[in-house]
Amino acid sequence: MVRSLWTGATGMIAQQLNVDNISNNLANVNTTGYKTEVMEFKSLLYQTIQTKTTTANGENKPIGAEVGLGTRNSSITSIFTQGSLLETPGPTNFAIDGNGFFGVRAADGSIHYTRNGNLTFAIAGDGMMLTTTDGLPILSSTGEPITVSSDIVVSKITVQDGTLYYPNENNIPTSMGIKIGMWQFNNPAGLKKDGDSLFSVTEASGAAMNEAENTNLKKSKLIQGYLEGSNVQIADEMVNLIVAQRAYEMNSKVITTSDEMLQQANQLKR
Repeated sequence: MVRSLWTGATGMIAQQLNVDNISNNLANVNTTGYKTEVMEFKSLLYQTIQTKTTTANGENKPIGAEVGLGTRNSSITSIFTQGSLLETPGPTNFAIDGNGFFGVRAADGSIHYTRNGNLTFAIAGDGMMLTTTDGLPILSSTGEPITVSSDIVVSKITVQDGTLYYPNENNIPTSMGIKIGMWQFNNPAGLKKDGDSLFSVTEASGAAMNEAENTNLKKSKLIQGYLEGSNVQIADEMVNLIVAQRAYEMNSKVITTSDEMLQQANQLKR
């Protein structure tokens, strides 16, 4: 019965973490480029109650008896399916159609990656730089920050196949020779979550692969005037929340029942 108390406790802890994860998904339902996260569980160690050879007559038994000692969280996996494309007019709003990520340079010089295409041009020295809404530079296909001259009217910039175009004196869009960088990963679920919709490379994700340099990759498409919405499915998350709540209640009931059985055992001597 003491074993059942600890088993019920592990179930309650695991389901509490599951509810926390579902709550995070629902909280980010309107976060641009957010990818839903799924909780994975695994069983804990098993305790052998009876071996395969323990019988009253000393005969071999084909099946032993092992009792589980509960559960725990195994991982929280990000699901990188395509989110819906939401029309958001603006010259620096970009939705990624494909597996690519924007490259972002942090203040300490480290490189991060994001699917959030809500970008802006910020004043940087004598020109303007394409950045995130937090002011972090977006990288070009060559791995350098994207900067344009201060006399450029950013509202006239258009993007075709990731390349920036600006109208010439004849109002004909002309390439500016700058292409927004796109990177892919062998295992995007292995990326480290850094917050602010940013990810960083880990051994599990594999190295970042530049689409401009790797001909084996299927190129991502940038769609100007749109943003990629979250891929969180509210109905699914609400169902998952109900299931997690019921599982939490059942594990709580296990602890209550075990406590009552121990109470009955203690009263037998009276």
